[in-house]
Amino acid sequence: MKVPIQVTVNGKTHAHEVEPRVLLVHYLRDVLNLTGTHIGCETSLCGACTVMLDGQAVKSCTVLAAQANGAHITTIEGFAVNGRLHPVQEGFWERHGLQCGYCTPGMIVASAQLLERNPDPTEAEIRMAIEGNLCRCTGYQHIVEAVQYAARRMKGAAAAD
Repeated sequence: MKVPIQVTVNGKTHAHEVEPRVLLVHYLRDVLNLTGTHIGCETSLCGACTVMLDGQAVKSCTVLAAQANGAHITTIEGFAVNGRLHPVQEGFWERHGLQCGYCTPGMIVASAQLLERNPDPTEAEIRMAIEGNLCRCTGYQHIVEAVQYAARRMKGAAAAD
């Protein structure tokens, strides 16, 4: 038996019938073809599947698509606007916050939520905000620098350092 859902993803409303057990990450990737949300561990440990759900960063492998009914979701594809990168995306580019890129979408979503709540985080606060997202490539220092860069950009400060 399928259940009807309606969600707004990256500003566009979608209505489908889904199996009750379908995870949000699979709905986004398989039904909506939004493959920027990565599937990593499927146990909520890695954070590669992190998306914004009604303004809250969540690991989409822990949410059923049916539970998201009526929600507003932003995936990594929804962060750039009119071809212009979100400041956190720009920070990852400018400060080499990515290598293989697998963790990057989840890191960007978690970092963007942090900066929305705290526009001037300390290094320790940044590290705490991304602790639920695993990266095997970067050693995290460049990710921290990318978030600091984004914080400066979002405050309007010149980021030429």
